[in-house]
Amino acid sequence: MERGSYVFAPPPQPALPVLGLEGVFPVRRVYCVGRNYASHAREMGGDPDLEMPFFFSKPADAVVPGGGDMPFPASTRELHHEVELVVALGGGGTGLGVDECRDLIYGYAVGVDLTRRDLQREAKASSRPWDMAKGFDRSAPCSLVARVADAGHPRSGTIGLSVNGEPRQNADLADLIWSPEETLSHLSRLVELVPGDLVFTGTPAGVGALAPGDTYLAWIEGVGELRGRVLPR
Repeated sequence: MERGSYVFAPPPQPALPVLGLEGVFPVRRVYCVGRNYASHAREMGGDPDLEMPFFFSKPADAVVPGGGDMPFPASTRELHHEVELVVALGGGGTGLGVDECRDLIYGYAVGVDLTRRDLQREAKASSRPWDMAKGFDRSAPCSLVARVADAGHPRSGTIGLSVNGEPRQNADLADLIWSPEETLSHLSRLVELVPGDLVFTGTPAGVGALAPGDTYLAWIEGVGELRGRVLPR
């Protein structure tokens, strides 16, 4: 065996299709910002006037390109949906100002931050990390990436999600507390941003349960749609 070769084959590189291109967007890290809509902050018991952005992560291979079918996850009785605008980075850096961050953005996607809410509630009550509530397998379905060259920088427009045809979440991107640029600036003070990073920018009110057999449709005006189905146990 040659020096430096792998002891077994490395896993595939997680990636998302790009609208209108044959090439794919390689996913490096997945960051998520919590409580970035005032309505959702209040429904989760927070005060949007007092909070600063806070972040958590999902593994890159939690991304599910295009949604599709997924099994109901293990070890939970409460699987919740959270539709979000996802920012796909084509540039990076640290300690960035807000004005610098727009140029980092390669494109946007529709994402669903799936959450094992009962595990999150237990973790909060015990002052423990949320990792297993947020970063489990297939917990980050994403649509195709719409390039800035095609979609521009959507800062208003409908964001929503329905389950089995019934509306659950409906808001406007203009309701974000921190814009994507402000979110990236805050995050760049905590970690170095790198091309290939995805940033889920927060969900509006109306989060709720997905049961085995449910289908969902998530959409963002000017960005795209994402469809998925939770398979029976």
